[in-house]
Amino acid sequence: MKTLVAYFSATGTTKNVAYNLSKSINADLFEIVPKDKYTSEDLDWTNKNSRSSKEMGDLTSRPAIANKLLNINDYDTVFLGFPIWWYVAPTIINTFLEQYDWEGKTIIPFATSGGSGMGNTNQNLKNSCKGANLVEGRRFVVGVSINELKEWANKF
Repeated sequence: MKTLVAYFSATGTTKNVAYNLSKSINADLFEIVPKDKYTSEDLDWTNKNSRSSKEMGDLTSRPAIANKLLNINDYDTVFLGFPIWWYVAPTIINTFLEQYDWEGKTIIPFATSGGSGMGNTNQNLKNSCKGANLVEGRRFVVGVSINELKEWANKF
């Protein structure tokens, strides 16, 4: 079985970490693309009426995804990357997870953030990936080295 690095990146920060992680462990890479791209106004967390604020204010929100991974059965381990929003994964990650059968697969979250930790991320994701072994994830800073990513990933 193969390893996948799947990620959502609103501004490119998580994309860079995901790319370096996939390269360091020779894993396939899949970008979770929102059907409606997020603008800088959408991402303004100081505006309670911004799109991201509204989505994160309603954790049952499921933003639409523009693409689908067709070969999920090829993977037994999935590193799942995203930015931390309001101390958890953005709800588009739940949208992604709820599209697939995770029975017997291992999901390893990783996140980027300016300072917030993983918070209640796993608690908010566990019902979206029933049957998976959802392990405790890790937050990385911008500019994390490829060696550090590889060292972390090789623990799994």
